[in-house]
Amino acid sequence: MSTKRQYELVYVLTPESSDEQVAEMHTQIEQIVQRFNGTIDKTENWGRRKLAYEIGHHREGNYVVETITGSGELMKEIDRRLRVLDTVIRHLVVRVDEELRVAERTREARKSTQARRRTARGLPPEPQPGEGRGDNMDQDDDRGDRYDRGDRYGDKYEVQR
Repeated sequence: MSTKRQYELVYVLTPESSDEQVAEMHTQIEQIVQRFNGTIDKTENWGRRKLAYEIGHHREGNYVVETITGSGELMKEIDRRLRVLDTVIRHLVVRVDEELRVAERTREARKSTQARRRTARGLPPEPQPGEGRGDNMDQDDDRGDRYDRGDRYGDKYEVQR
């Protein structure tokens, strides 16, 4: 049962490791991924950063983030390999495909709610060019409207004359 899933791998190398050692680590991971018929979708070298807490007398580390598509066996092998390397201070593998699916469902639900509300107000379901509040076109249309404050908070905030 080798289903392809998307994972995010973050590993922290010692601060003494050079750019060549970081590239060599990436090459090792790339070879493992190829052997297990996976793909590396994205690699980001965040560089040297301060650690949240001291790990093995290290206060800084070289961070690398990789997005990998592959099977669970692939990630087990990468995890096993990173555990025994002395240059790796910490590493973490997280499955991200489920979170991406949930985010997409939420985005679609928000769009359908927006279309329903716009239609109920007599507007077209999709915002037209030039309509809206600047760059935030993906926000819900009825957020932040001031004219409905009397309904939301009651009449106690009305100015009395």
